[in-house]
Amino acid sequence: IGIIKTPIRTPQANAIAERWIKSARTELLDWLLIFGERHLTATLSEYVDHYNRSRPHRSLDLTTPEPSARDSGSATNSRVHRRARLGGLINEYYEAA
Repeated sequence: IGIIKTPIRTPQANAIAERWIKSARTELLDWLLIFGERHLTATLSEYVDHYNRSRPHRSLDLTTPEPSARDSGSATNSRVHRRARLGGLINEYYEAA
């Protein structure tokens, strides 16, 4: 992690970082007891994968930043599967193939 200085007179330069930090804290870190740097790194890498590939974002019309192969976008009568991540703290739902 490196320090990046924000430009002068740009009050919203930190908005994206602050939003991500708030999401990570409220959805993940407030619910877990972290035991060390290795545990934190593993937990955050799992959350980043969930955040970028499975979590819908309002600014993207409830799509994900990195679409996965599972995203079909259709609302059919197929079965829905659940994938538990981080010991069931986060659940992802997708259509069965």
